[in-house]
Amino acid sequence: MNIGQLARQAGVPIDTVRYYERQHLLPTAQRSAGGYRVFSANDLTRLQFIRRAKALGFTLEEIGELLSLSDQRGQDMAQVRDSAVDKLADIETRIRELQRMHAALKQLVDACPGHGDLQQCPILSALTESHS
Repeated sequence: MNIGQLARQAGVPIDTVRYYERQHLLPTAQRSAGGYRVFSANDLTRLQFIRRAKALGFTLEEIGELLSLSDQRGQDMAQVRDSAVDKLADIETRIRELQRMHAALKQLVDACPGHGDLQQCPILSALTESHS
């Protein structure tokens, strides 16, 4: 299949396919006699793997590591699980940080009447205060 067909079937832009190829997440495509990239069903499977891993929050570097592990069929799955456990811990940390940010911003929004002189705005005051 050509790059357009691959991109359509995987649900990504053509530029994304090219980018993943440059990042070595996809192997360099074979070329037709006319110089066009030719992709296989394995390339589609790999591209779908990348999309699913991204949706779970893995970085492209982490996805590269997972792909490398996936390419070593027959090995123990401990490394894959360890990567997933690390990612889960990272997500939980980010959730806690987002909850903290949410609570702080909600408190400021609740304290702001939404009208009046800007000098009395609790949101702007909190943003301009120095916390030494």
